[in-house]
Amino acid sequence: MRSIDLSVADMRLWGMSLALADIFAARNTIAGVAADTPLVPSPFLSGLAGAEVLLKLENTQPIGAFKLRGAMNAVANLPEGAAGVSCCSTGNHGRGVAFAAKRAGLRAVVCMSSMVPKAKVDGIRALGADVQIAGASQDDAQAESLRLCESDGLVEISPFDDPFVIAGQGTIGLELLAERPDIQTILVPLSGGGLAGGIALAAKTIKPDISVIGVSMDRGAAMHESLAAGGPVEVTEVASLADSLGGGIGMDNRHSYALCRDYLDDTVLVTEEEIYAAMQALYFEDRIVAEGGSVVGIAALMTGRISAPKGPVAMIVTGRNCDMGVFTTIMTGGDVRLGDTIVKGKRYGA
Repeated sequence: MRSIDLSVADMRLWGMSLALADIFAARNTIAGVAADTPLVPSPFLSGLAGAEVLLKLENTQPIGAFKLRGAMNAVANLPEGAAGVSCCSTGNHGRGVAFAAKRAGLRAVVCMSSMVPKAKVDGIRALGADVQIAGASQDDAQAESLRLCESDGLVEISPFDDPFVIAGQGTIGLELLAERPDIQTILVPLSGGGLAGGIALAAKTIKPDISVIGVSMDRGAAMHESLAAGGPVEVTEVASLADSLGGGIGMDNRHSYALCRDYLDDTVLVTEEEIYAAMQALYFEDRIVAEGGSVVGIAALMTGRISAPKGPVAMIVTGRNCDMGVFTTIMTGGDVRLGDTIVKGKRYGA
């Protein structure tokens, strides 16, 4: 085992209290690598919402997802002497860590469960990371990542509960309000809470009356269930079209739970059938390829679970790294199998 001094990292990761200044610092750190992504209007969704809807296209990042922001900031703030980095991931965080580590000349190990789609595994390997498949859940992958940190002297970069990751994701909130200070509502895909917590911290610190709503799938929504229970709870991870939103939030969660508890105005759940329909709508109406986790906010608007939002409304299209075979099946109205569940298909507009 390689030994490194992690006292500085321990202080930052477990003692650091996040503030708006940390998000501004992250913006400077990632500038020139993580893109300041386009914010474009959606006439279709604006018609549904009865208010202007704007799409923040994080699917245009170099790795195809917003996760590059947090990963770049976390790698830039590693303790001196780190042998490399390790993480668990449902796909996009692993891409971000692999990309950032390669730029820094560091070893990267990404631990993933057997539930992660092959397309996401292959994408991470293509970026030069060592991918380890461990168990059938995000928790299993997390345990393997922590084991590797202990045995190989690697530094763990949590996909959601690392303050540098959260600060990086929070830069989206800065960009939204810099471009459109009049935004009244932000809809954010909700998983472990790093994205939602970071954006909400930034947006509500700058504009306290803005509304930030987290949206997730209705099976295995760990942060939603934890907020309802008043503390972190374990959930059963199941296959989902919104696979990037799967996994728990960690029973020893230090940062993202509190941020979501303190800054989110509400959380909303949508079904697999509704996610399916929203993927179709975003493609056929706005010509955008997006993975299921990216469209949960659209699903919430289309179904009326979020009705008459105060506008303008910003929605985060978080990533495009979907299995294109499954995506093609959805666009042509075919059935999709998710473990022991079948999502019945329907042609768009039929």
